[in-house]
Amino acid sequence: MRFARFVHAGGVSFGVVEGDASGLTVAEISSLPFEEVRFTGQRWALADVRLLAPIFSSKVIGVGRNYADHAAELGNEVPKEPLIFIKPSTSVIGPNDAIRLPPQSQRVEEEAELAVVIGATGARRVDRAGAEKAIFGYTIGNDVTARDLQRSDPQWTRAKGFDSFCPIGPWIVTGLDVSDLEIRCEVGRDPEAMEVRQIGRTKDMVFDVPTLVSYVSHVMTLLPGDIILTGTPAGVSEITSGDTVSVSIQGIGELRNPVVSLD
Repeated sequence: MRFARFVHAGGVSFGVVEGDASGLTVAEISSLPFEEVRFTGQRWALADVRLLAPIFSSKVIGVGRNYADHAAELGNEVPKEPLIFIKPSTSVIGPNDAIRLPPQSQRVEEEAELAVVIGATGARRVDRAGAEKAIFGYTIGNDVTARDLQRSDPQWTRAKGFDSFCPIGPWIVTGLDVSDLEIRCEVGRDPEAMEVRQIGRTKDMVFDVPTLVSYVSHVMTLLPGDIILTGTPAGVSEITSGDTVSVSIQGIGELRNPVVSLD
């Protein structure tokens, strides 16, 4: 199933996205996505609502250097265990929301990533089997990074944590095999002539999804709705005001965000 959070004339709701590209609709539910799905009977064409980030998260955990080619392009070794960091919940934005370039940075880059959404049970000190049970579904993330600040600061909090630096969406997909999916990022100013910046496959992760969930759960309790960004393949590059960033993952869809300057 595909679960979305969206704005409509009557307010904000969760819903199930149905149909195909020729005619997507969203059916409102009265429950949280983690609970037994209860439809209200209300339905809208997807084009008539505004999608938000698909879930509330107490925290977003990033994973650094989880693709060997990305580690190499930045001159880093592959870590011996997962390299994790936190992106604040205030950095999260939804589909079509603007990535806002802060004046403190002279070089901001995109990072296309598979995002794992934790389910109703949460996860605390789980093994691989427990990690798999704790996963509710998957969505798309963009770990926007101020690369110059990442290089200058001893920690990555500032470089990764600006407001709008964590686009998430467009929806959460459940029951998806993520062992070998294509991740693609395109950037450009003309929607008809976007430049491919990143192409990778999830099979090339250094640490796979259950390993990451288990590892993080032994550091901090994962709550329902928490998100783990699983790392980015090679090809990260500068984004500038006026660009649009499109991240797509096979079996999930596309997350598209414009880029604007705060100046």
